[in-house]
Amino acid sequence: MPFGEKTYYLREDVYVEPLILKWYAWPYLVPPVSAAMNLAGRSLRLMKSFVANPQLHRAASQNPGLAGGDFVDCSEDQVEAIRALIDTMETEHGDLMQLRQAVIELNQLLQPMQGMSLEPLYASLPQALRGYVELVYDMNHSPTFRLIEGLLYEGTLYKPQVQSVSLGRLKEGKPRPFVLSSPRLPDANHLHLELEFVHPGLDALFASRTSPVTREELRRILDGVPMQGAPGFAELMSSEPPALVHRPTSDKLCISYLGHAGLMLETPRTTILVDPVIATRDGQRAEQVISFSQLPPSIDYICLTHTHMDHVCIETLLQLRHKTRFVLVPKNNGGSLADPSLKLLLGKIGFKTVEMEDMETLDCPDGRIRALPFLGEHADLNIRSKTAWLFEFAGEKIFSGADSSSIDECLYQRIHRLIGDIDLLFIGMECVGAPMSWLYGSLFSRPIPRMINESRRFNGSDYASAQKIVDIFRPREVYVYALGMEPWFRYFMGMDYDENARQIQESGRLLASCAQRGIRAERLFAKRVWTFN
Repeated sequence: MPFGEKTYYLREDVYVEPLILKWYAWPYLVPPVSAAMNLAGRSLRLMKSFVANPQLHRAASQNPGLAGGDFVDCSEDQVEAIRALIDTMETEHGDLMQLRQAVIELNQLLQPMQGMSLEPLYASLPQALRGYVELVYDMNHSPTFRLIEGLLYEGTLYKPQVQSVSLGRLKEGKPRPFVLSSPRLPDANHLHLELEFVHPGLDALFASRTSPVTREELRRILDGVPMQGAPGFAELMSSEPPALVHRPTSDKLCISYLGHAGLMLETPRTTILVDPVIATRDGQRAEQVISFSQLPPSIDYICLTHTHMDHVCIETLLQLRHKTRFVLVPKNNGGSLADPSLKLLLGKIGFKTVEMEDMETLDCPDGRIRALPFLGEHADLNIRSKTAWLFEFAGEKIFSGADSSSIDECLYQRIHRLIGDIDLLFIGMECVGAPMSWLYGSLFSRPIPRMINESRRFNGSDYASAQKIVDIFRPREVYVYALGMEPWFRYFMGMDYDENARQIQESGRLLASCAQRGIRAERLFAKRVWTFN
């Protein structure tokens, strides 16, 4: 259907995938060194395996029992395109391949050191890392290195020119492929915009979900942007406004569950989103999700709990950037390969970001936000970039605990002495997390021994752990979330539960225990709204 000079909205069923070298952009693919470790250590391996045996990968990717596995979900007629992508990565971006090898060599250089001065080693540093690292010991004389992240982002190893954005439309009965195991290629169903994430045209395009544009305005905001793929904007835009729109709250406080670990807190003067992963709406799920058109026109704060991709969703964040004032993130260790700075990462893709120390508070016009430390779900790695959030609005204390676990209940007892009892507790109960290698494997220079890998998992709270948190904070209401139960999020969660899953069994025990004690409790799914007057 040709465009007229009417106004048009970005369709509600259009989903967006930010890409780096055609791979889905998740937090560890933005910082230069962790990007090199993942692209060279995992993405290349998967693509080469696919090119060698596409039939095996196709068969495995169609098996629901292998969802989230290391299988490329591409068609056999895309083999040559993937072969070309391999060549591009190895030739045009060989410096990233060399950077991974440099990290391996640096770890080998440090391994024999047992407390003697590291200064003589600087002359032997791999060239790719010279000037980008500081060699240090921990307090037990174990050697390691600190990345100088700010400098790395200003050098040639940060490559915004390989960023792009894919636009596609949801199709009934056809789920989005799992994002971590397959490159995204332009095709008959996906339009690729070859632009950097900071391109202002993206803000204008995403704003058109609720603020329509003319054909001429659309042409102007994307002027000069190379595009690949068959669907044109006539298929991605609609003259019909979204059926569901935001309605300002008249209550003192309105809390909306957005799915997975996402929450929205609204007062007449403040809007806060927590770990937003906003679902794309299609005809099948129109009433089940709160999607982009239902969000307010301005967001004061987005609060992020930790760097895992189901909590820091670049796909969602880019679509909210045009209406977001600030992003609040946990304090960072500074220079750790496994713990990249969220402040630097989000700053490079266009956000105004504020780091919050443990227990630090931020006053809002009608309430307060406080960063709280949490334990668990990070495989015992030295990752500081994680925080729970306490919101105090309209006389309510809301604890957004993400994947907190009471490994040491003394931490939460100390916090309770400072903040007192809470009213609403939101707690994740992914108690059978993936092994450490699932997320961090590519960051290691050597294979992780199997026993270590299985021992150190991304476990959140089980019943006993969550019950301790309930006992300490004595909430009026308890809500279990962040289980990845919504089927429309399977493209990044890669999991599906049945009633016998341990996560369901353990969270069911918590709900039953709360009911016996007169505490309202619920396992959240899809959407939910609470109002307070």
